[in-house]
Amino acid sequence: MGSQKINMIEGIKKIYSDVEFDYDEEVDVLYLSFGKPSKAISEDLGNGIILRYNEENDNIVGMTLIGIKKRSTH
Repeated sequence: MGSQKINMIEGIKKIYSDVEFDYDEEVDVLYLSFGKPSKAISEDLGNGIILRYNEENDNIVGMTLIGIKKRSTH
């Protein structure tokens, strides 16, 4: 269990160190990309969330969040 936890933490660190984002204020959409750009398939999860993943290995490579202002709390 200890080594699995360490591997998970290292994986999270890598993902967050490679995150790029772009916010389009005009249409209120946040685009997130994880790691190097790669060919991806998009899947609409509903509620304004679109997940992008690599078809070859199922790794998540990005997300699109529509209506991000409505999601934030003040």
